[in-house]
Formats: sequence, C-alpha cells, structure tokens
Amino acid sequence: MIDEIRKRLQPVPFVPFSVCTSDGHEYSVFRVDHAFNTPRGNRVIVVADNGATAVLGPLHINSVIDQPNGE
Repeated sequence: MIDEIRKRLQPVPFVPFSVCTSDGHEYSVFRVDHAFNTPRGNRVIVVADNGATAVLGPLHINSVIDQPNGE
C-alpha cells in the first residue's frame, strides 16, 4: 500500500485521496504536500490542515481511495 500512496503523490495534476486504516480512521490528503513517505519507505506521514500528523505503518493501511472532487 505504501507504493500505492507513493504513486498517488506523483501525478500532475494531483488528485486528492484518502488513506483508510485498520482501526477505521480515514486520513484525507487534499494537497500533495500533506503526505510524505519516510526516507526508508516504511511509513507514511499524513498532515492535517490543523498541523496534526499521523504516522502510518504498512500493516495498518487497508486502502487508498481517490477523492477527485475533494470530498
């Protein structure tokens, strides 16, 4: 799943998406600068508009869903 997120951060124009985790949380990525892969590539960091961050491990990422309208 981390590779899938990496791919979704590359297209121009950027298409917003959500990352759904095993605990039922959904993390929205509305802009390309709101998600990052760690240098080792084993974690994804999602930053909310309010500055809160979530560090997500590969075992807990269940799905990645496109949100082309930002919804």
